[in-house]
Amino acid sequence: MTNFPVTGEPQSPTSEPADLDISVAHPARVYDYWLGGKDNFAADREAAEQAIAANPMIVPAVRTNRSFLRRAVRYLTGEAGIRQFLDIGTGLPSANNTHQVAQAVAPESRIVYVDNDPIVLVHARALLTGTREGATAYLDADLRDPGSILDKAAKTIDLSQPTALMLLATLQLIPDDAKPQEIVAELMNALAPGSYLVISHPASDILPEAMAEMQRRLNEHQREITTFRPRAEVSKFFDGLDVIEPGLVQVHRWRPDGDDVVPQEQDVTGWCAIARKS
Repeated sequence: MTNFPVTGEPQSPTSEPADLDISVAHPARVYDYWLGGKDNFAADREAAEQAIAANPMIVPAVRTNRSFLRRAVRYLTGEAGIRQFLDIGTGLPSANNTHQVAQAVAPESRIVYVDNDPIVLVHARALLTGTREGATAYLDADLRDPGSILDKAAKTIDLSQPTALMLLATLQLIPDDAKPQEIVAELMNALAPGSYLVISHPASDILPEAMAEMQRRLNEHQREITTFRPRAEVSKFFDGLDVIEPGLVQVHRWRPDGDDVVPQEQDVTGWCAIARKS
């Protein structure tokens, strides 16, 4: 297997690709702002601040989501023995990216990142820095086209072997009429038994008034429509899979390790779970 090629030097937002529209907020860049990153533009910062005004918990929530990613990948590599990851909705490089966490535990791990934001493509080389023993690759692709993702990912990972499908803070960008549960099912059906599904998803039923206002404001500023979902809807993504303890919980309550941003007694407006395919 070979890496999916990525060429070109990393660039800053002052050297944007030709098809990058900086006048409209993009979720990956809004998320980058919440994480304290610098790869965002005025439109992204405006949307991010509007969301913060509606729900001040959003900043600790997204940082807690990154902490969940770290814990999830450590569990998958250290306890579940997973050595392949398909991380869709990668976003901009930050601390504790999937390949960094996985390859710190198992250097031979192979990771495929997927996103469709041009600015993420610009920074893809940063994502592709991994160990000699393993592999990392980046696909410029859309979650709405799972067949294409699977075909391209097979250049780097062996789909006949167990793989972790990572969908962190991503599925809210797929509206109900695009049938997100069918998309997830198609991806999981293509993966081998022993594979895992990892999801985190903004919650519509935790601090519901603040989340409804936040969703409204984001949808005023972003081209992509955001759909927050209640726990009952998020649970449907795991139909037919064996959910790992502690089940579908708020992101800071999935196997906390003492290094969390938010105290356990507080509410974080996101659900998460990990499940195994038998």
